[in-house]
Amino acid sequence: MPELPEVETIRRGLAPLVTGAVVVDAGSHPSAKFSPAVEAVGTAIESVDRRGKYLLLGLDDGRRLVVHLGMTGQLRVVEAGDPAGGGAPAGGEAGGDPGAGPDGGDPHDRAWWRFADGRQLRFRDVRRFGRIAVVDRDLSGLPTLAALGPEPFDPAFTPEHLWARLRASRARIKTQLLSQRPVAGVGNIYADEALWLAGGHPAARRLGRPGATRLHAAIVEVLASAIDHGGTTLRDYRTALGDVGGNQLHLRCYGRGGEPCERCGTELRRAVYDGRGTTWCPRCQRR
Repeated sequence: MPELPEVETIRRGLAPLVTGAVVVDAGSHPSAKFSPAVEAVGTAIESVDRRGKYLLLGLDDGRRLVVHLGMTGQLRVVEAGDPAGGGAPAGGEAGGDPGAGPDGGDPHDRAWWRFADGRQLRFRDVRRFGRIAVVDRDLSGLPTLAALGPEPFDPAFTPEHLWARLRASRARIKTQLLSQRPVAGVGNIYADEALWLAGGHPAARRLGRPGATRLHAAIVEVLASAIDHGGTTLRDYRTALGDVGGNQLHLRCYGRGGEPCERCGTELRRAVYDGRGTTWCPRCQRR
């Protein structure tokens, strides 16, 4: 699933391509998860922002088009006349299946928006775990967003905040990070990476102040580094320009079970905690 670095990379690539664009037509897969796409017709995109793992496109009528990429979601801008745009002919029916148009198109496209200049923004999602919503600018229509913790680069995210949130629960530390409540945007990849860097065991249920300080610094470091490298492509993730990320070449813990720890040489272990595959070093990350 795309995490904060991937969504932020997409946001940065998408913003100069769609800001100012006027949506004149739209369509979607019939599922209620994608059909709100048509509600953006008749608006102009004023901004492209992010909250946690969500993309927020500000519309000029005071609302926001919210896109969650799910596990396999991709956003791309298709130039006018490009056959890859398919399924959105000028006379196409809004709300139709984007892959079913008479001019073909990617059958995994779940939503599309056509701009006044003929270009299209298309949302491809093979497994259909993504989601689209159009809500008020204050995001009050999406309780999930309201429950998110602070952004990792926001001044509100401090070692003290992290320590207080983690000590308020008896859940495993990694599970708490994945809940998005201590900090927004951290998923399975970057939780493993940050805990390895900080020396914290993912299954531990307590973390002292020094450990919280180390984990805070590690979260900020691994997320910033992943953004610098364009996100992590393990399978489906692509940037807004269709490129793969480069951070998979810099992972030091995630997905490396059975390999030697880069820090001490001990074989990294892998287990499933609370339903999520987890990798850690038994020597560097003691419970």
